[in-house]
Amino acid sequence: MLLAQTAPRVSDAAIEKAFQAKAAESSIADEHFTIHVRGGVATIEGKTDVIQRKGVATRFAKKAGAMAVVNNVVISAAAREKAMANLAKGRQAKLRKASVQ
Repeated sequence: MLLAQTAPRVSDAAIEKAFQAKAAESSIADEHFTIHVRGGVATIEGKTDVIQRKGVATRFAKKAGAMAVVNNVVISAAAREKAMANLAKGRQAKLRKASVQ
């Protein structure tokens, strides 16, 4: 009988340390996100003006060894408005391109 081998679980403290090290080297360093890990579940908190940084924080926690991530990072209203404007601009360009063809 073969047993499936799983990677050993990373300690909560090691996950926090790895996340903080990765964050310190990246664009999210300016955000000063906090991370708390309990039972392998990472909870990230903070605020950002760059919408993509929320996703970056989640990826860093998973790569650090978190089994699950609860991302409570709040995206500013200005970042949300900028994203909506970019989406609208992209849709308009796509419509113009389609009407030319």
